[in-house]
Amino acid sequence: MVGVLTSWDSGVLRITRKNGESVLVRESALVAGKVVPSAPARRRGPAASYEELARVAARAWQPVESERLGDWELRAAAGFTRRANSVLPLGDPGVPLDEALTTVCRWYAERGLPAYVQTATGAEGTQEALGAELERRGWVREVTAELWVGALAPVADAGPDPSGGEPAGVDVLLSREADEGWLARYQRRGVSEVALKVLGGGTPVSGGEAGSGGSPSVWFATVPAGHGGPEGGTPGDAAPAAIGRCVVDGRWAGFAAVEVDPALRRRGLASAVMAALARRALDEGASAAWLQVEDDNTAAHALYGGMGFAAHHAYHHYRAPRSSAPAGDGAP
Repeated sequence: MVGVLTSWDSGVLRITRKNGESVLVRESALVAGKVVPSAPARRRGPAASYEELARVAARAWQPVESERLGDWELRAAAGFTRRANSVLPLGDPGVPLDEALTTVCRWYAERGLPAYVQTATGAEGTQEALGAELERRGWVREVTAELWVGALAPVADAGPDPSGGEPAGVDVLLSREADEGWLARYQRRGVSEVALKVLGGGTPVSGGEAGSGGSPSVWFATVPAGHGGPEGGTPGDAAPAAIGRCVVDGRWAGFAAVEVDPALRRRGLASAVMAALARRALDEGASAAWLQVEDDNTAAHALYGGMGFAAHHAYHHYRAPRSSAPAGDGAP
């Protein structure tokens, strides 16, 4: 068994595996053990630390309100996605853990939100020990997903067309804003004004391109209805056939919200959306890519693996012991 030894109390060892699962082993069953490196010498995809990726991912889903607690960042956005409504604990909160968690619970309760702490496992510098401490205090791991990384250029060449780009007859439209059509395909219905701020976070208000030392650069991709579907479809007569979102931040391009009409899947539309976004990101100077995918989404694993992506680390959202606080949006 390979994992991080996160506690050894009363003759019982707690080992946290790469995926965040905790396993209890009785001391009497222990035969041998050895120290292994916390990260492999070579990792498929661009080299990156956990902290770098955590900060880049956080900037791609910016909250509308945040507050510092030592090296922890408390983030809130009216419950839209756990990413923008959870604590990002990159370091020491500056106070004992119990005091920090009390502050966290109070801060979210004041905003009518459940308290979540986002942790990560499976890479050098991740937070297996913090996750174990949260579990000991009754916090519940509700969501586990993975952050995958890959080179950007192969994504730009993705798609069934061997010359690269979109499948024949498919137009991918890029915009700085999530318009009504894009939102009609987005899986989270009834998107609020706060959600629109999170989705468009970092888009320049006026003048010049973003992502050149300031806010991240946000792009939305749309394949109009009628493309990739049965003959006779007319663009604009229904929700788009496919959509996607990309955030360019320095060398990184982050992909999200890649969604395809269920009736039009396996026709290359997701690849076409990502290829169009990747080419724009390359134009803005990015060279590496990342995305987040739930660990049980086998279709997404196959798609992204075929583009050269590979898992870098797993991340988890721990919820404070149940209270009367209302639940937020369930997105990871």
